[in-house]
Amino acid sequence: MVRIGKIFTSSFIIVLSLAILGGCAGMYGQVRNRQAASVVEYLYPASQPVPASETVTRLKLPVRVGIAFVPAGRMGVKQIPEAERNAMLERVKASFAERPFISKIEVIPEAYLQPKGGFANLDQVARMFQLDVVCLLSYDQVQYADDNALSILYWTVVGAYVIPATKYSTHTLLDAAVFDVESRRLLFRAPGVSQADARLPPASSSNYTRQSLNKGFNDALDAMIPALHGELDRFRERVKNDPEMMVKVEPRAGGVRTGGAIDLGALALLLGVGVAYARRR
Repeated sequence: MVRIGKIFTSSFIIVLSLAILGGCAGMYGQVRNRQAASVVEYLYPASQPVPASETVTRLKLPVRVGIAFVPAGRMGVKQIPEAERNAMLERVKASFAERPFISKIEVIPEAYLQPKGGFANLDQVARMFQLDVVCLLSYDQVQYADDNALSILYWTVVGAYVIPATKYSTHTLLDAAVFDVESRRLLFRAPGVSQADARLPPASSSNYTRQSLNKGFNDALDAMIPALHGELDRFRERVKNDPEMMVKVEPRAGGVRTGGAIDLGALALLLGVGVAYARRR
């Protein structure tokens, strides 16, 4: 029993030493996966100047909104699969479907947005789909992997039995930026962030890698959607209460009356029209 105790103690000291050394190797480890798309890279390429923001933005209600992912323009950077991007866009669209001051929301196919297309490309898309405002989604996702032999450890009467494992850390940022097309003004933006960590043996790493990347985007989207609603409500309050703001709200020809924000009467009118139209269909 004394010999077993000495073996146990020696094994514990070795394991503890390795753990300390492993902790000093790096905060995250090696980058295993990276996929990103930047709204700055799409709208403000080096060849195009940043547009002036002195023009008063005039929003005509109800607004016509487009939503799209910005194209990934950097070489060697993976993209979210198209089917997954479309599903995410549909989720955002559905969450705003009941907003009465929005007349329509168009999901813009990725083929219409050109890498580094700038506002010239955005203008083309807006004319094609008859849009006033466009919500552009950008993202940056990084997955780190840190090989760590201490992750899965079993103790026996003769010492430690170690199964090599890897610690994964997946960081996802999803950002929505809402632009008025005519004035090229950024109206508001909202981010969604997620982070997930896991330890697993190499045999399970392939499936986990794929699943964790997808889950990271969906978790970030879960955080972004309510943040986007909150920023929209704050934007409406600023337009209504801040006379110095360079954004004015006007009724569209044949639309509803408004004085800086939709009033209760306008909301009721729009809801009534929407219900009647749905019943006729």
